[in-house]
Amino acid sequence: MGATGSLGDARSRARRAARRRARGVALAIALVGVLGSPASRAERWLDAKVVRTIDGDTLEVRSGDETLRIRLAGIDTPERGQPWYRRSKQALAERVAGREVRINAIAIDRYGRTVGEVYADDACVGCELVREGHAWVYRRFSQDPILLELEAEARAAGRGLWGLPEAQRIPPWQWREGERRHAPAPATPGPDPASWRCDAQPRCDEMSSCAEARYHLETCGLTRLDADGDGVPCEALCDPR
Repeated sequence: MGATGSLGDARSRARRAARRRARGVALAIALVGVLGSPASRAERWLDAKVVRTIDGDTLEVRSGDETLRIRLAGIDTPERGQPWYRRSKQALAERVAGREVRINAIAIDRYGRTVGEVYADDACVGCELVREGHAWVYRRFSQDPILLELEAEARAAGRGLWGLPEAQRIPPWQWREGERRHAPAPATPGPDPASWRCDAQPRCDEMSSCAEARYHLETCGLTRLDADGDGVPCEALCDPR
């Protein structure tokens, strides 16, 4: 390869690195505004091995002596019960399962997950999921022009979930809000809520209702009730599908 080609490759790598840095800064600013003070920001690069995929946008990784749950920054994928949920999870697994990845850790979310950009073989995994039509740009947290352009291209080409009927293409954040708004009240409330205590720390099989499970997750911060980190505790009670 000649000097001109080498220079072009170097410039291309520099442009990619600059885009990654700019994307990380923009996401960090947005996430701090939503997730809390600068103390909640991670701001570190991690080399890790993927242990498992939780869903289409969440991983569990091992980095040194730490096991971390990673929420891919800037994207959102279908929730359990939505069309394309399994396909988006499979797409993520095919890219990263059992592999070494590099993570630009940006913040810690309210569920204790590390929010970050994930790279496999120097490719932005979240970007590829959006490009292939497995994910939306999570507009509450990102207005990254690169991600938005990739989403527009996937939509125009009808790739992935964009090939579904329009009625089935509900952004996950809207779907989650609809589920919360229309969730039926429990038929039997169980014990008096006044008796619920954060120091009790019960297991899911000791809960009398979804309301009690949500109390211990949301009020007491008992995150082990939400094993897959999707915001739904004790799914046998709260999401029995």
